[in-house]
Amino acid sequence: MTDVRIAGVGLTKFGSYPERTGRDLFAEAALAAREEAGISRDDYEELHYGNFMGELAEGQGHQGPIMAEAAGLECPATRYEQACASAGVAFRQAVQTIRAGGADVVLAGGMERMNNLDTSNVTQSLAIAADELFEVRAGVTFPGAYALMARAYFDEFGGDNVDLAHIAVKNHDNAMTNDFAQFHREITVQDVLESPIVADPLTLYDACPITDGASAVVLVSGDYADEHGIDAPIAVTGSGQGTDKAALQDRDDMARTPAATKAADMAYADAGISPEDVDVAEVHDCFTIAEVMALESLGFYEPGDGIGAATRGETTRDGDRPINLSGGLKAKGHPVGATGTAQIVEMTKLLRGDHANSDALSDPRVGLTHNAGGTVASAVVHVLEVLN
Repeated sequence: MTDVRIAGVGLTKFGSYPERTGRDLFAEAALAAREEAGISRDDYEELHYGNFMGELAEGQGHQGPIMAEAAGLECPATRYEQACASAGVAFRQAVQTIRAGGADVVLAGGMERMNNLDTSNVTQSLAIAADELFEVRAGVTFPGAYALMARAYFDEFGGDNVDLAHIAVKNHDNAMTNDFAQFHREITVQDVLESPIVADPLTLYDACPITDGASAVVLVSGDYADEHGIDAPIAVTGSGQGTDKAALQDRDDMARTPAATKAADMAYADAGISPEDVDVAEVHDCFTIAEVMALESLGFYEPGDGIGAATRGETTRDGDRPINLSGGLKAKGHPVGATGTAQIVEMTKLLRGDHANSDALSDPRVGLTHNAGGTVASAVVHVLEVLN
């Protein structure tokens, strides 16, 4: 099986850009990744691209060819839609294509533009990632769904809003030095607790923002990198994907995310590592409670122990295993179709040592990314490692 390496990464600054088009955003990220990789455009064989709500936000479907043109490429292009895991799935398919010998050079990425819609329309558009028949018609939104998950977690394992607030504070602190993050604003535990309730027990500062942005990654086979003298020190050694029932009421336990557990187990087995080997991780913290469940699904904590990780300082930049040094979705932002590969961009830089928060790590060798769709009905996990 061919090994896969990361030759270049690109990212827009995340934020609110209602005046920009989606193709403009993706062009910026894709061209930055291509420039860093330094590979001739003629060598790109495929584009794998993630986007969730382009039809609703821009009236634009069939985005594969449009984004290939925006990236300056003439190659087969495929769009993937898997809710907030769209780019993660696109990246996984790119990895599998190279591993199978189907291509040597692939561009993977994603884009989302949402701030050209008002908040109510964004909320309604995002809701289509839930079960329309059994959830959306009943008025369920994602703040409400994650509030139900938070209540289920508190009832089963304990914990409280103070523990969740420490996660928000940690991730805002990490975003302060990340130039690509949407928020550069320090907050306190008290700020989180006193912010408006969006869906009890979750407050405004427990939730990620509405974000526009794009991300891109150039992937190459190990043979191509060696033959062309490409500096690609980070390899993708593990990839996994899991699925769960879409509707919360159909699940056995709303306080756990088995799709992420399945994806993680697959990625660990693929890479030949265990959770203890991971030095740093970027996880899908669309709400603070989602970070808790991610930590437990990834095997970093036993069920019920992840809730106090940030409070105890174990997942902070000075902790044993820093989580979301980018600022996470909470503070870096969450352009849903771009988040999966944005996490890969951040992790690549952290492992290479050229990230704004690389000084928080001491010789990291193994990084992990966790990207989820909906209420984690879809999950994608990747393991990145520094080549010896």
